[in-house]
Amino acid sequence: MAGGADIDFAAAGLLDDLEGEAREARLGLLERLSAEGVSLEELRDAVASGHLTVLPVERAIAGDGPRFSAREIAERSGLGLELALAFRAALGIPYGDDLDDRVGTQADLDAATRIKAILDAGFPAEEMLRNARVMGMATARVAESNRDLVVRNLTSPGDNERELADRLVGTVEFLLPLGTEFLSYAFQANLLELVKRDVIGAADLASGDIGGVVERTVCFADLVEFTSLGEEIAPEELGAVVGHFEELATGVVVPPVRLVKTIGDAVMLVSPEAESLVEQALDLVATAAAEGDQFPVMRAGIATGPTLPQAGDYYGRSVNLASRVTGIARPGSVLVDAATRDAAGESGLTYSFAGERRLKGIDSRQKLFRVRREGERREVLGRADE
Repeated sequence: MAGGADIDFAAAGLLDDLEGEAREARLGLLERLSAEGVSLEELRDAVASGHLTVLPVERAIAGDGPRFSAREIAERSGLGLELALAFRAALGIPYGDDLDDRVGTQADLDAATRIKAILDAGFPAEEMLRNARVMGMATARVAESNRDLVVRNLTSPGDNERELADRLVGTVEFLLPLGTEFLSYAFQANLLELVKRDVIGAADLASGDIGGVVERTVCFADLVEFTSLGEEIAPEELGAVVGHFEELATGVVVPPVRLVKTIGDAVMLVSPEAESLVEQALDLVATAAAEGDQFPVMRAGIATGPTLPQAGDYYGRSVNLASRVTGIARPGSVLVDAATRDAAGESGLTYSFAGERRLKGIDSRQKLFRVRREGERREVLGRADE
């Protein structure tokens, strides 16, 4: 491979429309990448797509070492091509159309080998693929968050391409090991918290009924009139509102209540203890109200019943019911079904009957109750139930 000094980058059209320092910076970056083995075609594509500045970062993350095609990874790992393609797709990083293109790294081969070992240990491929989809979605969000963090804090007006590329590479080389260790810590800590609360009794072992349907209390809390707000303020401001909403939720929620996920303007919480979830839902709504007029009012709906934990999420009638109840709750209120009222009890809580309602997708009429702490002033915020 010819080095950068042997290529006329100006003649190749890679320095067009650049002058002075910006031109020299790009030329230096092109020469360095070419000397490292990047082809002229790759450089041309990077310039055309605006990817040149982050190309060194891509190479730093991928690392040095051999490259493998999808077929080679499937064969060397023993995983087989069909499963190798399926697991990459489940992780959200599918191979391209050319399965002989050597785009895979040693890390890709190592991952495929580990998957093969887990399957050989007896874990079903279907469940492993479902788990891979969860991990892919979760880590994609983590990666995007970290990418945004770095870009926002390391770029400034007047940067040239080579300076920024050097700065980004240096940061990634410093942060990547730390981020990987922190991700491992977060996984272990959350797994430990879940295991602490697992209950597997002798009857469960005898029946083999482990990991199936469980009794849970489910809550959705959302921001009222969030859609209308999106028409009134800039996307950046809307993003700040969502970010602060997530901050409030993570600041309030403590075990045994678990924050399952955020869904735009809503959060989903679940708990094996109804009282704890009701208390924390009240705290969350009150915390949002304390933000004042600059923050949307929150509301919450809660239901209790059989749920199916699967792939980090929860499914079942109680989940659907909690979502529907949230949709008719008054702004600033927490609305619960009869099963939640019975499970949570009246220790420090008071309930007022909110009517018997037929809810979309729910097969029977539901008795609903507004819940407050004892002595808390009854207050209606915004509008009545629809």
